Amino acid sequence: MAGQGNAAPVIIKRKKVVQGGGHHGGAWKVAYADFVTAMMAFFMLMWLLNATTEKQRKGIADYFNPTIPVNRVSGGGDGAFGGDSTFTENTLAQNGTGATDQNPTDADKAQGEASGMDSAASQTETQNLAEVEKSLAAKSGESMTMERLMRHVVTRVTDEGLVIEVFDLEETPLFQPESSEPTPLLRDIAGLVSDTLALATNEVAVNGHVRAYPLPLKEDPSWDLSTARAQEMRLLLEGKGLDLARVARVTGHANRKPVTADPTALRNNRIEIILLRRDR
Repeated sequence: MAGQGNAAPVIIKRKKVVQGGGHHGGAWKVAYADFVTAMMAFFMLMWLLNATTEKQRKGIADYFNPTIPVNRVSGGGDGAFGGDSTFTENTLAQNGTGATDQNPTDADKAQGEASGMDSAASQTETQNLAEVEKSLAAKSGESMTMERLMRHVVTRVTDEGLVIEVFDLEETPLFQPESSEPTPLLRDIAGLVSDTLALATNEVAVNGHVRAYPLPLKEDPSWDLSTARAQEMRLLLEGKGLDLARVARVTGHANRKPVTADPTALRNNRIEIILLRRDR
């Protein structure tokens, strides 16, 4: 059958429908959760580093340490030793003759740490030195002369003992310039210090210090000068009544131990008389 000449062509349109909102998978959620967890752990770590002490950080580290039984510090675990180590008082090693403070032995080489009696004796010694220091400080209010002398004196209690420091001031030096010849001022101070040392029976040490020179010298007299001044102070103390047998040592330190930021400052010219602790 012959087709019609004026028939319109038939056009077929195929419309492709794209559906939105389909499933895209959840992998990104897992990655995001890991990222948030990592950031939280990071900020917690930063906070712990800033908010804890070195001892606390050591405890935290020991908590996560799997080798708790061989640590000196308890890791807080519940392992074979219940969180303790073999170095504690309650978990003693049974394969030797060691000793502790609570469980000493008769052997002199295994007495453990210092006992409570030693600690009490040390505290008593400190109190005695503090009383001597207080007695010396009280002399500054007795008269104008004492106040003038005490301007050259400072004291402090240290692990070595009671340090009585006598130093130069502007216009009122302790020694004649560049010599070990004492001034009348130092002689008076020596009498004051000697009376204070008589309140105790401890041994005494004398240290000499001088200031540094502003320019390097071919022959530095600092060592000889500091030693000579320390020796002169010892002689003055003995002349004022200090028992010679109580003198433990006399030392010159030259300019090696300045007490000011400027080693050439006059304040570094000083004599230290130390009432030594009995265990020194």
